[in-house]
Amino acid sequence: MISLKRFRPTQVRELSLLLLILIAIMLFGALIDNYYSSRTFVRISTSVAVIAVVSIGQTVVMLTRNIDLSVGSIVGCTAYVVGSILGHFNGMSPIVVVAICLAMGAVLGMVNGLLVAYGGVPSIITTLGTLAIYRGLLVSFSGAKNVTSASLPTWIVDLSRANAFSLNGLDIRLLFMIAIVLTVAFQLALTFFRPARAFYAIGSNPEAARLIGLPIKRTVFVAFLLSGALAGLAGYMTLARFGNITTEAARGLELQVVAAAVVGGVNIFGGSGSVVGAFFGAVLIGTLEQSLFRLPVSEFWRDAVLGLMILLAVASDRLLLQRLVLWGPGNLKRGGAPSKSSAAAAPERAPS
Repeated sequence: MISLKRFRPTQVRELSLLLLILIAIMLFGALIDNYYSSRTFVRISTSVAVIAVVSIGQTVVMLTRNIDLSVGSIVGCTAYVVGSILGHFNGMSPIVVVAICLAMGAVLGMVNGLLVAYGGVPSIITTLGTLAIYRGLLVSFSGAKNVTSASLPTWIVDLSRANAFSLNGLDIRLLFMIAIVLTVAFQLALTFFRPARAFYAIGSNPEAARLIGLPIKRTVFVAFLLSGALAGLAGYMTLARFGNITTEAARGLELQVVAAAVVGGVNIFGGSGSVVGAFFGAVLIGTLEQSLFRLPVSEFWRDAVLGLMILLAVASDRLLLQRLVLWGPGNLKRGGAPSKSSAAAAPERAPS
């Protein structure tokens, strides 16, 4: 029997999350007719793609002991504004459109970063304010008009149905593949790229990070910049997925993204977690969203399930870390009790 002590806490969380995803799929398969079909897979994977991309940026922000609650509004603003531009200029290149989405999201993320990193305003206050401000500006800009798929060029309308490849009869959508590639790229960067590991160091111990000369303000600013840019890219994906965009687009997405990150093992208090874990969290959230939609469950209870998952994940995170680290190899006294030094080292640090 393999001992869990051989794994790092984040790896245990990821393995347990994979098991939970499998259990959820089996449960919904028993409750929903024709659940095990390529159509179900496509619905879930397309939903997961948007949540996962935004969760990557949220993970980076949360590693620095901050949170970004404005991502839903950034996604909605980007999808609507770029959709409106495309409605008037159908001949725009896809590369230009993606660049506009990234730039717009980055600018909105920069506002958050400036206020938090250099203005000293707590992130939860800052992003709650910009969540409302960005959504208010969108409503004012829209003039009560909607973006319709009929006004968009064919290439973006067809993008949500474009396949990267097919595997045993399952169509792997291009949008889902983009989310996977970004997840792998950011995970590798956070693991092996030394400047990126500053996110872990700052979240684990800001005072120690300051003493060794890490640029704390600049790093936090970059975290919000990345979160905004990825939310802008998710706005592009949302436009491609739905085509018809209203001022309510992506409202409530911030709850799903925070749930995905926290359930995926990203510590709400900073310093630990992984992008891969957040991706698995997005898979679970997307599975629940698309599956509960096919059951007689109200939208209120779907949101309640997400809220409950966040509470359980935050509570279990501390218990899991303490149990695995305090009672891990090399941390026990002869009498079997954890030493004081090991107790002080309980929070997980950046991967070495």
